[in-house]
Amino acid sequence: MNQHLPTRSQGSMPPATRRGFLAGAGGLLAAGLAAASMADPVAAQRRTPLNFVIILADDLGWGEIGPYGQRKIATPNLDRMAAQGIRFTSAYAGASLCAPSRCALLTGLHTGHGTVRENPEGGPQRSLTAADLTFAEPLKLAGYQTACIGKWGFGPEEPGQVSHPNARGFDEFFGYITHRHAHQYWPTYLWHNGEKVALDGKTYAPDLLRDRAVSFIKRAAGDPFLLYFPTILPHSPSQVPGGSGRYADEPWTGPNRRHAAQVTRLDSHVGDIIRAIREAGIANSTVLLFAGDNGPHHEKGVDPTIFDSNGPFRGVKRQLYEGGIRIPLIAWSPSLTPRVVDEPVALWDLLPTLADYAQVPIPANLDGRSFRGLLTGGRYAGHEYLLWNRPRKMQAIRRGHWKMIRFAPNISGAGPAGRVELYDLRGDRGERHNVAARNPQLVTELTNLLDSSIGDDPRLPYGLRVTEEQGQAVVTLHNGSATTWRNVRLNFSGRQRARSEGTYTLAPGESLTATVSLSGAAAGNDPLLTRARFTANGRTVAFQAKSWAAPQRVSVGH
Repeated sequence: MNQHLPTRSQGSMPPATRRGFLAGAGGLLAAGLAAASMADPVAAQRRTPLNFVIILADDLGWGEIGPYGQRKIATPNLDRMAAQGIRFTSAYAGASLCAPSRCALLTGLHTGHGTVRENPEGGPQRSLTAADLTFAEPLKLAGYQTACIGKWGFGPEEPGQVSHPNARGFDEFFGYITHRHAHQYWPTYLWHNGEKVALDGKTYAPDLLRDRAVSFIKRAAGDPFLLYFPTILPHSPSQVPGGSGRYADEPWTGPNRRHAAQVTRLDSHVGDIIRAIREAGIANSTVLLFAGDNGPHHEKGVDPTIFDSNGPFRGVKRQLYEGGIRIPLIAWSPSLTPRVVDEPVALWDLLPTLADYAQVPIPANLDGRSFRGLLTGGRYAGHEYLLWNRPRKMQAIRRGHWKMIRFAPNISGAGPAGRVELYDLRGDRGERHNVAARNPQLVTELTNLLDSSIGDDPRLPYGLRVTEEQGQAVVTLHNGSATTWRNVRLNFSGRQRARSEGTYTLAPGESLTATVSLSGAAAGNDPLLTRARFTANGRTVAFQAKSWAAPQRVSVGH
């Protein structure tokens, strides 16, 4: 391998060459890394990091499971999970419907800043972009095995494109790429990474996805892993093997009986995953999060009033009243102290929470905040406000106990001038009493805050990227966090080994770039493994990336 000088850059300014060069390391590199690990207690602690499992239900109402008051639908596993874990009573979806809520979950941005802010309406499914950083990417850089099994929800339905889960931080993907395809409970195919897997049209996909999730846990249990399991239950249509099961004799319509059976089947899948975690002997080192993606649906004959699906709240899916965006959220691990948390949190808090747990620098300019302290009993800096944006339809903002909803003209009966509603959630969590007329100054304040919080993506490039072109690998380390990275060193291993001579310091927004020339077999059959090691916030951090897993294009020095 031939190497070129590392350079450092910030923003759109030209790269500033740093003195230093890449020197062959050979066995010296391995010895140096081993010695650093032994001398660093933080690095020693990182040898046994936590695993994470995120189960995301599809269109599950706040009140549709036992821990939140459900009495007609049996959810014994979730009941037990909540009793043994942490139950959030004021958790919020990223949006009141699928695609934008999942974008917020994955990227840490609310729908005033995220790439996908609405479901498609007669057009193609919106895609994530190369600039989108999902919660899988920081953990993958830190050495986690990562998998997405279930409904991805972003198009196009093609392999090898930047919106594909494999390009957005997930080593393994099995399931549906688009949410329209995910409406099929007995599909004729699913995707495994970049290939279509033919099915017979008689296999109930949620059970198959559950089996894949359990298999991944068993296979990955020896190393740190992240499993994202976005099931399609209990989204419409109300389809489940064996009909209505235990609900066959209930005095409800067929769609409602089958919907109840879907929720109970979802609960059984949660139990299967917890059982797999316990049997693998990793329960104490695994945190499982169960959440919904938005409020309950009322589609294809399902009546949420039968089950009191939104609990004490007003509204359902697609609406920004509490019932459309308040969701169940339960955290479980034997290492957590059971309790109930009333502090408001949102799905866009997940990325900073996982990064915080994994002890990697939290990306800067996220809308989310880590709620690790709420899980461990430590400190937590709450949100100043929470925000939801449905372009050209409606917007909402919650600050403290005040909640304001703004409707676009002629939306939901708003009339040609639109409408603003204001609610005091302290005594009106059902949002029945609009007090906007009595609080004009507060309405103005919240309107200005809402307007100023909707705009372009504010994030900085983050992470370790490797691109190959004409036998060269361009390696770029982006400090997209809010803290300075010190003692930065790059290490390379493939057919040969090398490392940067000396160390570097990267301020927030700065990048370090090195070009490695590969030759012969090293370029084709021996992927370049790049490691970046640095300190941030007093911790030693190690990132790694392989050349074949990188995006095709990266702006060097940004």
